[in-house]
Amino acid sequence: MSISWKVDYYKIVKDILNHPEFIKRKEYMHHDDISVYDHCLAVSKLSYKLARQMNLDYKSAAIGGLLHDFYSKPWQDKETKSTKLLEKHGFTHARDALHNAHKYFPELMNEKIDNIILRHMFPLNKIPPKYKEGWIVTVVDKYISLEVLKNPKFLPKLLGLRK
Repeated sequence: MSISWKVDYYKIVKDILNHPEFIKRKEYMHHDDISVYDHCLAVSKLSYKLARQMNLDYKSAAIGGLLHDFYSKPWQDKETKSTKLLEKHGFTHARDALHNAHKYFPELMNEKIDNIILRHMFPLNKIPPKYKEGWIVTVVDKYISLEVLKNPKFLPKLLGLRK
């Protein structure tokens, strides 16, 4: 893929990347020392590239990848933690991200992007993605999240075994 993918990609996502609410995610830590902003950007870029190579809806893959973790509060925040399994971040943040995506970027949303955001935590959420682009974002999200394995000391915190 030529360098021109970057120009096309940034045309698609520039309104999100420049939005003050999305920029706040630079302050939210995703896993260890990676911000939610940087994580989502990495997922979005790779999802865009893969969808484009496969002649799929790369625009929805780019937007869905960027907004898949657009939740309201940092998940490590003590005030947002629940002791009930189904109320934990992994089970709830997709709905929060979808709500925020519609609140801040209604003009960019469509059924496919909704599904990408809502189903990206499969198999943690029981219902799989409906579209191929959703499967791409789901798998890429897991792949990009493997960054935590670079720092094994963080794994107990990630698994909820320590603060």
